[in-house]
Amino acid sequence: MKINQALDLPESPVDEVTSHKGLRARERLIDEASRIFADKGFAKASTREICLAAGQNVAAIHYYFGDKAGLYRAVLQRPLEGMVAEFAQFDAPDLPLSDALRLFMSALLCPWGHHEQAEWCLRLHLREMIEPTLEYKDVIAQHILPLHTKLVELLARHVGAHEVDDALHQLAFALAAMVHDYGMSREFMNVLAPSLLQGPDALDRVLSRLVGYGMALVEHERRQRQEL
Repeated sequence: MKINQALDLPESPVDEVTSHKGLRARERLIDEASRIFADKGFAKASTREICLAAGQNVAAIHYYFGDKAGLYRAVLQRPLEGMVAEFAQFDAPDLPLSDALRLFMSALLCPWGHHEQAEWCLRLHLREMIEPTLEYKDVIAQHILPLHTKLVELLARHVGAHEVDDALHQLAFALAAMVHDYGMSREFMNVLAPSLLQGPDALDRVLSRLVGYGMALVEHERRQRQEL
């Protein structure tokens, strides 16, 4: 009996990519790994536990991802890849600043409510704050750094800066942090101001305010530079 048959894996890498069974197995591993990594962190998560939860042979992680670190990178990349697609053209040169900020912030602002994938993603990012991994840094450099670069260059245009400096990086961090807080601090918000996140138009209301706040921050930076 062939090894691949014994492990119930596709016959070849080509079969892995093209077969529905192979794609489904790979996605199931990512789903279960997302949940387990979020619950236990990278170090304490067991590859055997992940394979068992996904209904896969213990060799499946090696076959599809190379190793545990490769699986963790795939887990981190999946939500980021989807998010990156939503940032398309936010830095277009002819786009008004308010429209650019709306596109940027709407891509970061996760819809609230019960959504397991979003919850797992948030918990993974929170874990990385206290248990940082090299894989996380690599994924951020690959997927987030290009977007941050586009944002600071856009801000430079709107504040009249000839080159990017630390103040523009700080402004970019401030804009992103305002939006991120609606994910990271959502449970606090539900206690302190529960009506804020309620209602069918709550997401649009929050986004409109954030865009206004963002415009004010950019204008403040522009005036600061004029006074120097």
